[in-house]
Amino acid sequence: MKKISSRFSIAVHILSLVSMSTTPCTSDFIAGSVNTNPVIIRRIIGSLKKNGLVHVKAGTGGTFLQKPLDEISLLDIYRAVEVVEQDVLFNFHEYPNPGCPVGANIETVLRTNMLTAQKAMEHELAQVTLKQLVTDLSQQIRS
Repeated sequence: MKKISSRFSIAVHILSLVSMSTTPCTSDFIAGSVNTNPVIIRRIIGSLKKNGLVHVKAGTGGTFLQKPLDEISLLDIYRAVEVVEQDVLFNFHEYPNPGCPVGANIETVLRTNMLTAQKAMEHELAQVTLKQLVTDLSQQIRS
């Protein structure tokens, strides 16, 4: 089963760690928490920076949030790191048989349902702020 890439969950991990950390968050430090290569972390941080969610101090200065936690939604994070064009989350096979009644019409019929599903997912992601997630995470850590 193909899944949405892990860039989204890694980006949420990065932003949560940055918001909760009392020390500068370098890519090496973050990579240790995520348990992945610092190069992957730097790529994702680059996308977050490009989308105005973080700023990075040169050298070993670290990564810092650009916005308050309550102004960053999970949808903002998703859109920053997932390489998905708007309204194109679901791919369709490219060459269905136009001579077949199903092949000629399936994409048109299915696309409406897939757009509805994508909009529902985006709506749910928009409802959760990073502040809510970090609050839940802090409670989980304490218990």
